[in-house]
Amino acid sequence: MTDTDSPVRLIDMVFPGDTNHHGTLFGGVALAHMDKVAFLAATRHGRAPFVTAASEKIDFAAPARAGDMVEATGRVVRVGNASLDVEVELVAENPVSGERRPCTRGRFTLVAVRGPDTRLPLPPLPAARPEQPGDILRMAEMVFPPQTNHYGTLYGGDALKMMGKAAFIAASRRARAVMVMAASDRIDFASPIRAGEMVELAARVQMTGRSSLRVGVELWAENLMTGERRQSATAVFTMVAVDSEGRPKQWHAE
Repeated sequence: MTDTDSPVRLIDMVFPGDTNHHGTLFGGVALAHMDKVAFLAATRHGRAPFVTAASEKIDFAAPARAGDMVEATGRVVRVGNASLDVEVELVAENPVSGERRPCTRGRFTLVAVRGPDTRLPLPPLPAARPEQPGDILRMAEMVFPPQTNHYGTLYGGDALKMMGKAAFIAASRRARAVMVMAASDRIDFASPIRAGEMVELAARVQMTGRSSLRVGVELWAENLMTGERRQSATAVFTMVAVDSEGRPKQWHAE
């Protein structure tokens, strides 16, 4: 489905609960996003359990505001025997205007925890390859124990939340308008997702109308230790552009 040597990208929305009294994203929340994407990039490269050992000084150049999207992108830039460095960039994006603001950049050093399943030295740094442009939105997430049921697998509702967010971001980027979900047209669950696995979502706008878009979303699970990947769910959502009164509006001329 995708190249596992490509950068890991995490995209989230800035909600009021994540902001300070100035209406901008808490620095700690931004750092948590950056550390999470650094962990995902490191673990996917090394296929070993990692812990964060250090980070360079991180300076914030611009704020992310409530209602913005924040995109954290992590790339492995140095590999040693048992440690590696991940460079992470955090960018804020206004979903309606498309304005993007680099917020901060930092380098995180992560160390592989030695154990029976840890293979050292770590794999070498792969040759740099340019990202391929395309019309598919790709974003990653991590499944933690509080998101799982008594079987240790991801709640269906949380999977739907992830897919709905991916559909919203893909639709907003295409229409550059205020988007709401009008319908969940079809959802198929094929495989459970376990705690500790990475979730990767791929969203593509399949059809456009005068005020609506149809977005297909694939949800893939990846075992970060083995690299095993499987398609876990697919869904199709209808997203509608609305005006300030919440009524459907035309977002482009056909």
